[in-house]
Amino acid sequence: MDLVLFDLDNTLIAGDSDFEWAQFLIGKGILDRDLYEAKNLEFYEQYKAGTLDIDVFLDFQLQPLSRFPRRQLDLWQREFLARHILPLVGDKARALVGGHLARGALCAIVTATNSFVTGPIIREFGIAHLIATIPAQENGRFTGKVRGLPSFREGKIVRVETWLEAMGLWWSSFERSWFYSDSLNDLPLLSRVSNPVAVDPDATLRAHAEGAGWPVLSLLG
Repeated sequence: MDLVLFDLDNTLIAGDSDFEWAQFLIGKGILDRDLYEAKNLEFYEQYKAGTLDIDVFLDFQLQPLSRFPRRQLDLWQREFLARHILPLVGDKARALVGGHLARGALCAIVTATNSFVTGPIIREFGIAHLIATIPAQENGRFTGKVRGLPSFREGKIVRVETWLEAMGLWWSSFERSWFYSDSLNDLPLLSRVSNPVAVDPDATLRAHAEGAGWPVLSLLG
């Protein structure tokens, strides 16, 4: 059996679900545009540049979840998925995931984006396992804080290994391991698997992939 890991944003979907979720709330008037839009853009540029302070960003991203009851958030989540995310899911991405699943691989999406936003998205791909940043809850209501280690940069390796250990598995349990990603932020996990694949990569990852002889794949179009 192979282990196949996928980044989500700008890899399996042609956009960033974290960024789009904040823009969705701004567009509906749920978040104040003057207060949130410029900051959302600033964090997104920091992420792409590899300079993002994940703790500062998560405080910004998760606090709005704590302001509304879960029932209302779930309604917005379904609207967000239908209107903003599904149009970003291409046939090539579905075929890539479907091929690995058909061959019996153990598949997971490994993303820095929080699990509230990404849970419904992974189900669209038929993937059972999600390793994401976890927004903490108390009595079914989000607190605005993070539960445990964010799934970001080296944290992705820790979270993957914890997940594998919980199933009695390790890297050596698999003949091959794959990770598909677009981002320089994922170089730690890409360097950990036996088969790293750069997907529509940013300039830094593309240069690294070409220098290391990693495959470069496009799922756009």
